[in-house]
Amino acid sequence: MHSWGLADRKALFGVSKCRNTTGLAAPCRRVAKPVPKLAPLHRQSKNGHSRTSLRYMMPHVGDVLPPGSDKKFLEESRYTKESGLQPQVVYRNLSVPQLYELALALEPGTYITSTGALATRSGEKTGRSPKDKRIVRDPDTERELWWGPYSPNYVMDDRTFLTNRERAVDYLNTQQRVFVVDAFANWDPASRLKVRVVCSRAYHALFMTNMLIRPSEQELAEFGEPDFVIYNAGAFPANKYTNYMTSQTSIDLSLKHREMVILGTMYAGEMKKGVFTLMHYLMPMQGKLSLHSGCNVGAAGDVTLFFGLSGTGKTTLSADPHRPLIGDDEHVWGDNGVFNIEGGCYAKCIGLRPETEPEIWDAIRFGTVLENVDLDPCSRQVDFSSQRLTENTRAAYPITHMRGAHLPCTAGHPRNVVLLACDAFGVLPPVSRLSPEQAMYHFISGYTAKVAGTEVGVTEPVATFSACFGSAFLMMHPYKYAMMLADKMAQHGTTAWLVNTGWTGGKYGVGRRIPLRTTRAIIDAIHSGELDSVPFEPTPVFALQAPTRVAGVAPELLRPEATWADPQQFAATLNRLGHMFVRNFEHFSDGDAFMDPELVQRIRNGGPKPEGPAPAAQAPPPAAAKAAN
Repeated sequence: MHSWGLADRKALFGVSKCRNTTGLAAPCRRVAKPVPKLAPLHRQSKNGHSRTSLRYMMPHVGDVLPPGSDKKFLEESRYTKESGLQPQVVYRNLSVPQLYELALALEPGTYITSTGALATRSGEKTGRSPKDKRIVRDPDTERELWWGPYSPNYVMDDRTFLTNRERAVDYLNTQQRVFVVDAFANWDPASRLKVRVVCSRAYHALFMTNMLIRPSEQELAEFGEPDFVIYNAGAFPANKYTNYMTSQTSIDLSLKHREMVILGTMYAGEMKKGVFTLMHYLMPMQGKLSLHSGCNVGAAGDVTLFFGLSGTGKTTLSADPHRPLIGDDEHVWGDNGVFNIEGGCYAKCIGLRPETEPEIWDAIRFGTVLENVDLDPCSRQVDFSSQRLTENTRAAYPITHMRGAHLPCTAGHPRNVVLLACDAFGVLPPVSRLSPEQAMYHFISGYTAKVAGTEVGVTEPVATFSACFGSAFLMMHPYKYAMMLADKMAQHGTTAWLVNTGWTGGKYGVGRRIPLRTTRAIIDAIHSGELDSVPFEPTPVFALQAPTRVAGVAPELLRPEATWADPQQFAATLNRLGHMFVRNFEHFSDGDAFMDPELVQRIRNGGPKPEGPAPAAQAPPPAAAKAAN
């Protein structure tokens, strides 16, 4: 709770300087103004005279604390009985204003921005910790999961999981209050999952209130036993000397217990992605394909899925002013079409501007959680260009904040699948059509390229591969998800496209970024069906089919080799990238044993055919290598 001191008293009674005691951006100055008249709070002094007590004028946390919820719903749960959860006071499914008040009163570094959003801090961790995520290996599920050196699934045994759960529950039991959010995952009623989140921060409760599907009053009254429980004790560290621990951070998922435990990180995205990881197991087991993708739908009911890693434009391109949004990040392709897993959006907001992303800009208002953004200490305006705290600044808001959101968040089968790549090498065409084999190959590869920071002295682009455009969340081998994607595309006549949102005219540092308006024109052409009637030409090495014309796009941009000043340098760079793809694909050879050899060969045939011997493996930037260790 905020402790009122001399600086606050000076601010209250009108001083000439606004002292920067908040830890925000640079301090500002203001002109002293008369103190507004306040309702007198009188108190008898010892000499009998009435006087105003400054202490009674100050806000107190007790003024905003709502009464605790009836704990009967918690006490009757088998999860509570097994885990030993016995919190002192429980706040269940508080309203957004109540969570605002408690976050502001109880959590340092929390402010209301000029647009009404709640700006808060996630502490030391400002991003996910994939190296600290553990999956419990048990006999009932281990055969279905992907294990091995290139799998994202780090092993944990059941005993260690229960030890960490006990540690998290003990911490939650010592808190003066805990927050419980009971809500749903999956908009499809037949696939709906009841999720319970138990946490100690109002910010976390508001975050998951936004990200999950909120129940009605009747649904909450009839919620019953949850299907999945998250114990978020992120403010308390894991014991790094416990088996399988490598640090004081641990994110543990047990399919057997249907529980998740978070220790040592307060980054809220771990909860959201924990639900998503669970879906990558549950949905394929039901014949439904879970996908790390954005999704929107046209007026004619035509659905498009957007796959892409961070920085490729997935969230931006999904938020199309002419096409209602189904969701920006997590979806399932089932028997009846596509549905969103979540009830909200989690957008990166570094560099956010209303001119380029008006839908996301307008969504940042009351009810939105802003993570780790920089504020002006007086105006409370957000500086979206600032990376002072982290580059990974985020906005979490309910999907109802998006203009024209498609509710409920369900749609038919996709007509188009768009694989986005930010190619900083500048050799991939802005758009190309993929064969079924190429679609599987590039989906499994999950390629983009990042530019290393100048602080580590690296100027070359760095190729990044993430299987199925979301390797960190995969539970099964990538081949299984790719097979399901190919089957559904064949069944419903879906066309796959590879769209490069990266560089043209040369690699990063030489060429230029493909303008967003150009990419939007390409996406519009895909949606309108314009590309169905234009000629295509094959590209070298990757054998992609690139269109010869797209309305609103300069013809030379469609052939990347035509934009390079040095044709030989282009050919060498393209060949080098092809070798990177081939080398990366060898990581998935552990899946060859349980796949049809003919199908495996078909998938490999969809990849590039580089010439000559492979160059030396690309070394990661020093900062990345350090993080990996």
